[in-house]
Amino acid sequence: MKLIYGLGNPGKRYEYTRHNIGFLVADFLADKWRIPMKPAGGELVCGKGQIMKVPVVLAKPQTYMNLSGEPLRGRKIAAEDLIVIHDDLDLPAGTVRVKQGGGTGGHKGLESVFSALGDNGFVRIRCGIGRPFDGCDASDYVLGIFPKEDIDLVKEQIFDAASAVEMCLKEGVVKAMNTFNRRDKTTPEE
Repeated sequence: MKLIYGLGNPGKRYEYTRHNIGFLVADFLADKWRIPMKPAGGELVCGKGQIMKVPVVLAKPQTYMNLSGEPLRGRKIAAEDLIVIHDDLDLPAGTVRVKQGGGTGGHKGLESVFSALGDNGFVRIRCGIGRPFDGCDASDYVLGIFPKEDIDLVKEQIFDAASAVEMCLKEGVVKAMNTFNRRDKTTPEE
């Protein structure tokens, strides 16, 4: 069984912030694949179902971002069975990239997940949110609501990130990386 883990912050205040793109993708997948999400203890909202005929648990931690790994602590989760969906300041807004293993890039949520698992080999669906404009603090930026002019871009990104998860499940991580990590997706494949 695969665990698909969307990162974000709980509560209405953070619902449509850049930091919550992982929650938005998890919610999209839950709706699309009819997986009911409900509280499971104080630290998780989750649901069991199937995506692409693969048994999955969709989950959103109810800790704040910096403690995202805490609900996983002490659970037997193999890194290869975990897909984490998160925001990424180092990618342009609207982009989606797939990565397996590697560093955290300073992302506190990923650092917490790595700390809880003791293994960084999990798959990451990286959702680009771009860099803050001059003079804007990074914390204020990630906790800022998506601007109205970016809503269509965000909707497309949520769809693409969900497609990346589906491809990881159906065709494997390498195929997903080859598809979503191309620099120019408009160039025909050779």
